[in-house]
Amino acid sequence: MTTIKELLSRIRWDPEYGRARFAVGYEDHVAGGTVRVPFTAIGSEVGDGFSFSLVDEHGIERTIPYHRVREVLRDGVVIWHRPP
Repeated sequence: MTTIKELLSRIRWDPEYGRARFAVGYEDHVAGGTVRVPFTAIGSEVGDGFSFSLVDEHGIERTIPYHRVREVLRDGVVIWHRPP
């Protein structure tokens, strides 16, 4: 199985594959469920193997550990999910 870090790297660096619209669904403990954000809203620091950052709808920067990512969608279709 492809790891979440490998998949996000491919989306970011493979121009042919990355042309689609991607979204990432992560577990949000405050919202009490999975929150989906466009891939374009996330960023990562070089060498950070633990998490990525995003700016939420309120303009607040959040750090999301990779283990909280539950799904990745490509053009609205789930292409990766973490087993429960």
